[in-house]
Amino acid sequence: MKKTVVIDVVGLSSNLIGKYTPFLEQYVKTRNLNSIAPMLPAVTTAVQSTYLTGKLPTDHGIVGNGWYDKTDAEIKFWKQSNKLVQAEKIWDRAKKENPAFTCSNMFWWYNMYSNADYSATPRPNYLADGRKMPDCYTDPAELRDLLQNKLGQFPLFQFWGPGANIKSSKWIADASMLTDAQYDPTLTLVYLPHLDYCLQKFGHDFNLIGDELNQIDGVLKELINYYESKNANIIILSEYGITPVSNPIHLNRIFRDAGLLQIRVERGLELLDAGASKAFAVADHQIAHVYINDSTVIKKVKTILEEIPGIGLILDKEGIQAHGLEHERTGDFVLVADAQSWFTYYFWLDDAVAPDYARCVDIHKKPGYDPVEMFMSSKPRAAYKLLRKKAGFRYIMDVIPLDATLIKGSHGSANTPAEFQPVLITDSNINQENINATQVYDVIWKALNL
Repeated sequence: MKKTVVIDVVGLSSNLIGKYTPFLEQYVKTRNLNSIAPMLPAVTTAVQSTYLTGKLPTDHGIVGNGWYDKTDAEIKFWKQSNKLVQAEKIWDRAKKENPAFTCSNMFWWYNMYSNADYSATPRPNYLADGRKMPDCYTDPAELRDLLQNKLGQFPLFQFWGPGANIKSSKWIADASMLTDAQYDPTLTLVYLPHLDYCLQKFGHDFNLIGDELNQIDGVLKELINYYESKNANIIILSEYGITPVSNPIHLNRIFRDAGLLQIRVERGLELLDAGASKAFAVADHQIAHVYINDSTVIKKVKTILEEIPGIGLILDKEGIQAHGLEHERTGDFVLVADAQSWFTYYFWLDDAVAPDYARCVDIHKKPGYDPVEMFMSSKPRAAYKLLRKKAGFRYIMDVIPLDATLIKGSHGSANTPAEFQPVLITDSNINQENINATQVYDVIWKALNL
């Protein structure tokens, strides 16, 4: 077996490697830099599941970062059980080949309750009084104490939300090296999310993201120097690249105007009732799954979709099958935004009656992905909320704006220009310039030399 580390630098594309990433720029000069053809959907959980199984969503079942659970009649995002992935993972196969093989999964998604030997993932504590405390979940459980005793509490509020910054990626990198020093696993998977934040907020404005690129370059230098000292095979890759966008599309508002959405009013605020709606959309960056509960409106829905500017592709049953997305979790239609557009989850028509979670960082309650959670509506308001927290008063951190035009970068589409495509950097010579997402599995497997 050959010790191997796979470093997932989220959002990294070839156009970002240059003067702001001096270490990586020099590193790739003596390595092989390939593009990975974006898969559909090009979103975190689906792509990672494909890299780790060698299968498409049809087989592994991860059709997005979230989907509509038809049994519970609920939209669920960012669940964490590895049992949701319905195909064999690379570490399961490796253990069959060689029982001495071990795996460390450091923050790749669906990290809980897998057969990986060592793992860590974000997992806040939700207290009875409504507070959310930063924390992480590890297996074995004592790894959590080891990491947090040495590195401090996992910086959850720097992992996502308006406070997201390099601290979370640095913590994960340091935790990966500590775990390696403690257990010496054969395969280590490292997740570095930093670029995801700034690229969605600012697009490719190097005046705004130059420092962010330099910061992740420094973290990469530490990681690579460490694993080179361990004589490990090093694979650097990304799940997707971020493309510039300027046009948010509010699908559920359009469906509401067409009489397809069911809205509940509670405490004067509106909530989407997916189970009672005739049709609704689950937005996930540049991808949206449209679920239809009333088969009599299928033609109406398709007609509506065909008239919405900014939709680049409408996949029906045949299109879904052709793109490797046929699965019980998939919507009746799958939409792909055009190059300048992305989909919001917004369903209210008046901000005054938006649900309370809309102005909070609340990835589990929102019926769709919300990148605007990276912005803060008012720093003085946030300071006031934090003051209440420190004083011991009850508080709600409702500081997230409701302006989707703030977002300048997105991903999800497979139709991505070459300079924005995800990358694969290895020592191995791959005899093709552009590889498919399913082939990444083979690259990792070959590096392990089992």
